[in-house]
Amino acid sequence: MSIAFVQSTWHRPIVDRARDAFVAQWRTLGHTSGEIEFFETPGAFEIPLHALRLARTGRFQAIVAAGLVVDGGIYRHEFVASAVIDGLMRVQLDTDIPVFSAVLTPHHFHEHEDHAAFFASHFDKKGAEVAQACSLTLASLDAIK
Repeated sequence: MSIAFVQSTWHRPIVDRARDAFVAQWRTLGHTSGEIEFFETPGAFEIPLHALRLARTGRFQAIVAAGLVVDGGIYRHEFVASAVIDGLMRVQLDTDIPVFSAVLTPHHFHEHEDHAAFFASHFDKKGAEVAQACSLTLASLDAIK
């Protein structure tokens, strides 16, 4: 089994928590960390294209995306978040490779310590949840074959 994990590098200390929690939960579920290949993009907006290219290689049974889309005060971040999630859904429906999202869009995010700690903890939870969803979905899809 081979899983592609694609994450944005903006807000790395927070987003890395999803990756680390994914790997830990993946191993707890009886898989190995060697089954996961890691890829990076600058921001979340670039993740869907990378996911599509990875899916088209035929090397991966699933793709996991992680990122943090925040309101920087310049543009409506909801549009970026919607484009990312819609793009990820299109990838899985167009390629028949399941795509899982730990791309989060908080209503309010400030880069002070309390908010960073809160969202880091939330990414721990989301990373573990997406590992569980990935494992169960792959088993379910395998049973359909």
